[in-house]
Amino acid sequence: MASMSYDRHCAEIVAQTALLRTRLDDADLSAPVPTCPGWTLAQLARHLGGAHRWAETIIRTRAAEPVPDDLVNDVSGHPDVDAATLGAWLTDGAEQLADALRTAGPDTPVWTVAPGGTPAFWARRMTHETVVHRADATFVAAQSPGGSAGAARPFAVVEDVAVDALDEWMSFGSLPVVRETTPRIADFMGRGHTLRFQATDAAPEAAADWLIALEADALTWHRPPSPALSPPPPLSASFERGDPPERGGAPDAPDALGAPATTTVRGALSDLLLLVYGRIPTRGAAPAPVGAGTGPVEIRGDVPLLDAWLHAVSFWLRE
Repeated sequence: MASMSYDRHCAEIVAQTALLRTRLDDADLSAPVPTCPGWTLAQLARHLGGAHRWAETIIRTRAAEPVPDDLVNDVSGHPDVDAATLGAWLTDGAEQLADALRTAGPDTPVWTVAPGGTPAFWARRMTHETVVHRADATFVAAQSPGGSAGAARPFAVVEDVAVDALDEWMSFGSLPVVRETTPRIADFMGRGHTLRFQATDAAPEAAADWLIALEADALTWHRPPSPALSPPPPLSASFERGDPPERGGAPDAPDALGAPATTTVRGALSDLLLLVYGRIPTRGAAPAPVGAGTGPVEIRGDVPLLDAWLHAVSFWLRE
């Protein structure tokens, strides 16, 4: 269940699009997107605007079966469009989608790409689709010549939106298709392995703490109660992204049963979101700016386990 309301999701689709649109102003639309290889900034915007219009068609027509997704995947049109025209088109698509969602209401039966079957699924999915592509646009601005303006406005997400986005990711990661599509994850299942993601910049009441269990026949997750962060271990028992990975480094952050997680990942909410979406790596330097958090992402414990899990649960991003 989403932790944000349906109305809030509808509003955030428009608000996040407006924030992304500011990244188009005075930008080189032909600049490559480092986090979406093969796309330019203009193509990124066309993809997102197409996704909004695709979802709007599903909602407006009350589609009961898949709708052609050419609008999502064909980003080749109008290569010479200017930023003002492209931005207005992007805004229009977001507003049309939000209007269609409000008209339909959250519970009307419609086709969805994953379990859900209602506009509530699309409201949440398109909110976080927009958030992540806003990060992509931020990386373009920061890495383009004269990109100091982008670096001065690093990507960040308000707390409740980031928590809801990570909840959605964990829900996708628990679907049976994850095991069916990525058999490699089976090597880590049924051995008592757990992963824990903890936000270092969230208010205690946000409960920004996720525990994933790799059970013998399922990937499950929940947010443990009382997610207070324990003091970090000595530096020798952990490493930060960019340091040489070590398998089996001292795990940290006891899980809900009191045992330590096999792998623990800590960082600002925005950075955790970018990590699971593959926008920043578990190894090596991250593209700047990676967020407005309190420090780099820390990974403790079994890094190959983290890599295998990330590869498995991100299968839908590679399709």
